[in-house]
Amino acid sequence: MSIRAIFGLQVLMSFAGYILIARFYVAPRLSALPLRVALIPLLLLHAFRHLGMVFLVPTVVGPALPAAFAVPAAYGDLLAALLALLAIAALRMEWSSAIALVWLFNVVGTLDLINAFYQGLRNNVLLGAAYYVPTFAVPALFVTHAMIFAMLTRRAR
Repeated sequence: MSIRAIFGLQVLMSFAGYILIARFYVAPRLSALPLRVALIPLLLLHAFRHLGMVFLVPTVVGPALPAAFAVPAAYGDLLAALLALLAIAALRMEWSSAIALVWLFNVVGTLDLINAFYQGLRNNVLLGAAYYVPTFAVPALFVTHAMIFAMLTRRAR
């Protein structure tokens, strides 16, 4: 099996697992909570996206990782983490702009992941020890982004 096929299989399996966890365990519990409270656990996962800064550490990803991929991916993840933390604070402090900040985070964070995934596949990026990021962490982030979009659109009505 090719490396690309293994990568795709691992991403697909992670998506399947996270979707099942979300559907069977997370979504039913969050649906019983007020929107502002239910969003916080999903945002907390994204507060750890600072881990994407690992793309700037050559001893982890290898010296051959193109800066054209590494820099936007790393700083995009950092921005998403900071926006998630800001949105959490806004929700906890009941700012009137809290839901707008969640929307901003979710759009920026999703676009960052899509761009990084696209650039990585397009440029055949090899991540070295950071291989776990797109195969294990990114599917969880995508699933929670989808859950946040669903909650924002359903409960806004």
